[in-house]
Amino acid sequence: MGGLVSNSSPNEMGTDEAAIISLLAHRNISQRSSIRQTYFETYGEDLLKALDSELSGARFKRSLEEDVATHITGDFRKLLVPLVSAFRYDGPEVNMRLANSEAIILHEKMLEKAYNHEELIRILTTRSKAQLSATLNHYKDQFGININKDLKTDPKDDFLALLRTTIKCLTSPEKYFEKVIRFSIKGLGTDEEALTRVVVTRAEVDMKCVIEEYYRRNSVPLETDIRGDTSGDYERMLLALIGHHNG
Repeated sequence: MGGLVSNSSPNEMGTDEAAIISLLAHRNISQRSSIRQTYFETYGEDLLKALDSELSGARFKRSLEEDVATHITGDFRKLLVPLVSAFRYDGPEVNMRLANSEAIILHEKMLEKAYNHEELIRILTTRSKAQLSATLNHYKDQFGININKDLKTDPKDDFLALLRTTIKCLTSPEKYFEKVIRFSIKGLGTDEEALTRVVVTRAEVDMKCVIEEYYRRNSVPLETDIRGDTSGDYERMLLALIGHHNG
């Protein structure tokens, strides 16, 4: 760990943003945890607390589950609370008989327009990506339509839009996150909140897939668009997180 902690903490002599970017953005979760522990042992202060006092924004005082439970109501809460709190197995195994039976359940709920039914929400919020993908493939094969098209009966219904987004996130996350990044960059100005959220949360998950999807969809490398739309420490942090070093 030698050299990872400077001679002065972030609270002394100002903040060296470039050093923080170099230190944290190019390391994985385990390494950042070790840095945080070493910082505490050296200075007797939590690194996140120290950074909070020096850097703007980026951290929240409550868990996502708390915010959802507090601020979201009705059908939205019924879907979002289990989505953010339920354990979801992420292995590759698929039960094809279950996929077939749950495809039938989903179709029944579509016919009934019971979009907030407990069974529909249970399937979406608890099944693994592989299992859910198999179920939705059965749905399309048996009933001749993609489930998201069945969820477009009312384009102005926000809950149906949330269901479509949920399914897209769970089954093709790279396509969803590419879209969020594209919209955050291509419009007037930059939606820094959306861009930051995607890059930070996907950096150690599936950023490579998102980058590939971005190039496939836009014929321009994500790195190029980030360089063209951001600057300074913010640009350097984003490039570091997507795996590019500044030249």
